[in-house]
Amino acid sequence: MSTVLYECHDRVATLTLNRPERLNAINTALPGDLRAAVERADADPAVHVIVLQGAGKGFCGGYDLVEYAQTPGEMHGNQEMPWDPTLDYAMMSRNTEDFMSLWRASKPTICKIHGAAAAGGSDIALCCDMIVMADDARIGYPPARVWGVPTTMMWVYRLGIENAKRMLFTGDLISGQEAAAMGLIQESVPPKELDATVQRLCDRIKGVPRNQLMMNKMVVNQAYEAMGLANTQRFANFFDGVARHSPEGLWFRERAVDVGFKQAVAERDSGAPIAEHASKDLGPIRLGE
Repeated sequence: MSTVLYECHDRVATLTLNRPERLNAINTALPGDLRAAVERADADPAVHVIVLQGAGKGFCGGYDLVEYAQTPGEMHGNQEMPWDPTLDYAMMSRNTEDFMSLWRASKPTICKIHGAAAAGGSDIALCCDMIVMADDARIGYPPARVWGVPTTMMWVYRLGIENAKRMLFTGDLISGQEAAAMGLIQESVPPKELDATVQRLCDRIKGVPRNQLMMNKMVVNQAYEAMGLANTQRFANFFDGVARHSPEGLWFRERAVDVGFKQAVAERDSGAPIAEHASKDLGPIRLGE
């Protein structure tokens, strides 16, 4: 599992996203590698707690947009027109199922965030039972502005309706301190205290029998599952594909290919009406093909 490192010590399994040269960005291998690591920890009777973290400068910067956005031609996540939504849905729902292994695991999962958990990185983090962030770390889903819908859609279940809408209508990246104040995460601490804080939480949990942990997690999870979590994710996975193939989504991809992802993001976030750019740059022939 080259994209996820696995370590187990004193009843705690630590999983580390391991693409630091790309800010642990999600490629085609990472979702399956993550699921395999979670399932390995969940099956190990020596493990009582699972900790997820990222190597290098941050937790996870989202999907690898050099691979998924800047490269010309058809690829995972962007088909040539006409678009077959069933292919896109199959891909994204498979990734969501892999990320949700953190939710399904019978053992508590703790996400430790430094740097950023952005876009798809927030999809992963929010599947965990608890999140501890550094005060200066950031979390959010910027592609909610153009080109994406969060496929795990845990924002509404963790935040409630108004704050979830705020995060998805703006695509804001918020600090650990703001995330804690909003109730999105368990705790935000100074960066130098992050490791010790997560360790104290693990030390408190790991003494609880595995059967107790399993029963209590299942009771809490089923309450959210009964609210329609699976159906919410079906909509989210479908709409995520739609967002990448809408006129504005196609415009964003074209700009990323032409001028690079950073410039395309700057234009996306400038406040200018994107619909006007999309109709002018792509034209009716491309959209109608």
